[in-house]
Amino acid sequence: MLGLDHWLVQLSDGTTLLVVVGVAILLGLRHAGDPDHLAAVTTLVANGRGGATRLGLAWGAGHASSLLVLGAPIVLWKAYLPERVEQSAEVTIGFVIVGLALWLLLRWRRGAFAHGHTHLRVPPSRTPWQAFAIGLLHGIGGSGGVGVLLLAAIHSHVLALLALALFAACTALSMAILSTGFGLALGRPRARRAFGRLVPVFGAFGVAFGTWYALGALALLPYVF
Repeated sequence: MLGLDHWLVQLSDGTTLLVVVGVAILLGLRHAGDPDHLAAVTTLVANGRGGATRLGLAWGAGHASSLLVLGAPIVLWKAYLPERVEQSAEVTIGFVIVGLALWLLLRWRRGAFAHGHTHLRVPPSRTPWQAFAIGLLHGIGGSGGVGVLLLAAIHSHVLALLALALFAACTALSMAILSTGFGLALGRPRARRAFGRLVPVFGAFGVAFGTWYALGALALLPYVF
């Protein structure tokens, strides 16, 4: 997916306003499709359609906040976080993905997805504040940092900041749309029953992907998208 980001940025000469704006928007809207986000979203939408929208907005808002706070010094002064901090954030993201996947499997074992609906005795999986915190973490160490680095190549500081703001806003929008889409699909009884049967697959994938993500951040496994 990051190859697509590089290709999008190459469409811009870094000076033409409309082109820079268009590239920043496309980078942001595409961003929710990164594997680490897809691995996390299945657990964020497990509580139904309304919860999915709120959690997606909180998730996106947290991610956008990190991109703005950490991205501004990068695009203005090339001031980067210490490598150890970024690595620690990446490893933590891997652990979070594993934890989300294990919690999804636990809820499945407790009957949360039996007969196509959520049993009242099973507690909700995530609150908006928890989703916001997960988004903050993704913004610090996730693949969004690559988008910020690409935007930092824009020569004009004003254009770079504008592009960063649009990129952050569109990442939040894309994450909310992704979560809402899953929620709408799972709001249908037939789709929810199908999801219930596939929970072990999603859970196993999340555990495997999160483990690989953490080990890759520690340079113990190949780490490319």
